[in-house]
Amino acid sequence: MREITATGQTVEEAVQSALEQLNTTKDQVDITVIDEGKKGIFGLFGSKRSIVKVSFGKDQVQQTEKYIRDLTQNMGVEVETTTTVVGNHVTFELSGERIALLIGKRGQTLNALQYLVHLVLNKDGKQFYTVTVDAEGYRGRRKQTLESLALKMADKAKRLNKKVALEPMPAYERKIIHSALQGEKNISTYSDGVEPHRHIVIKP
Repeated sequence: MREITATGQTVEEAVQSALEQLNTTKDQVDITVIDEGKKGIFGLFGSKRSIVKVSFGKDQVQQTEKYIRDLTQNMGVEVETTTTVVGNHVTFELSGERIALLIGKRGQTLNALQYLVHLVLNKDGKQFYTVTVDAEGYRGRRKQTLESLALKMADKAKRLNKKVALEPMPAYERKIIHSALQGEKNISTYSDGVEPHRHIVIKP
């Protein structure tokens, strides 16, 4: 954790000096006032400079990486984590020998892991992040599978001229289906049911 002690005529001036040296902003750091200082007579005699200690807050993303390593280790899976941060979205890409254990049936274990990681990352950090936890490109493969399933089921709905219900899926997977069929003529989609059994219905 990087930290710096800075001085100034006032506490504000000392903080500003520290922020410039750390090349950061106030919302990213923890500030401790060591000495408020005093102005002295006519602002000259007996004046004492303010002293502050400024340090970067705990890095949310690094802490979450450690949480992922500890959790997967307890599951008996050694993983390598590649982390990408774009704006306020973090992607944790996991790879390793027994990665299938972390994916689970239709990605259920991976979805549960993603939910936990989202909670940990945003527990007491200063910034709110959205999260994707992927395992050796599973999310991309799953997206392709869902898109082809959507088209196949839309054809079935048109052919039989009746509604077709898909299996329950998490919200972001349902969104993939909705998007895949958005441009399809004579087809509409909607979500039905209550979580965790909420599913998509394709209607001609």
